[in-house]
Amino acid sequence: MSANPRKTQPAAYRTTPPVRRARGSWLSQVPLEGSPAAKRPGRLARWVRLPYEYLVFYLGYLYFGTGCALGSAVCALLHPLLPEAFGTRLGRRMTGWHFRAFLALLQASRLVRLDLSCLDQLRGERSIIIAPNHPCLLDAVMIISRLPQTACIMKAAIWNSFFLGGGARLSGYIRNDSAVNMVHSSIRELRAGHQLLVFPEGTRTVGAPVNSFKGGFALMAKKSGAEVQTIFIETASPFLNKGWPPLKKPAFPLIYRARLGKRVRVGEDVRTFLDDLAGYYRQELAGAASLAQAARAAGAPAVAARKP
Repeated sequence: MSANPRKTQPAAYRTTPPVRRARGSWLSQVPLEGSPAAKRPGRLARWVRLPYEYLVFYLGYLYFGTGCALGSAVCALLHPLLPEAFGTRLGRRMTGWHFRAFLALLQASRLVRLDLSCLDQLRGERSIIIAPNHPCLLDAVMIISRLPQTACIMKAAIWNSFFLGGGARLSGYIRNDSAVNMVHSSIRELRAGHQLLVFPEGTRTVGAPVNSFKGGFALMAKKSGAEVQTIFIETASPFLNKGWPPLKKPAFPLIYRARLGKRVRVGEDVRTFLDDLAGYYRQELAGAASLAQAARAAGAPAVAARKP
């Protein structure tokens, strides 16, 4: 009888199965900067398109904010009435439905293009930390839309907000008001078999391709025995990056892609683990960051089609 290949591997990187993409997907057809297909539309076409872009932009905010407010109010009413386990599952599912519908609306406008299909592979995984880079405020929305039963860590201000507080409390999300309580609650979620969404940078990326990593998620992984699934969110747009005014319209189309990286387990030396992992993220995202800078300099978004 052969040994389990996972158990025979040393405490090192282990790759997930490659993501197979259908030929002709929009990612392979996105025009690169400098190609004939990447030429800008004429002045008349831009003036006709501009009112539509503003309409979609502000209606998107209205839809998202209204959905969050209504969902939060319903969840706040249900929270004291439902058993904790059932309420948590229901709250997370409601949040996932809302986020997925919001992203579907944006895609229907043809001003936003998303490829998040690789995340579907993780739905049946248990006791893992979902660890994406954090370029913008939409990152958590994109992840939760595909992995609705994932627990996440939220700032205390969001926990208490009118728009998201009720949903956060019913969903059993972890409140980041105390480092000790946050780590203990996260370990409890992982040991219960749940997935946990953590951004290793701790905040949105300021220095491309990634900020320095915080040690909290590594401690959670080590104490719980959970593996860390790396995820790379790629975009060439600065929309909702750190410092971006929320009501400033971006250049459309907005293009986002998520792809799976290696799955890792924390070894004995947490600091070495963090340094190695941050280096891995920098290496994987360096190409996308260079492309984003070139696209912004040219005034048009672009995404490179990378082989999985």
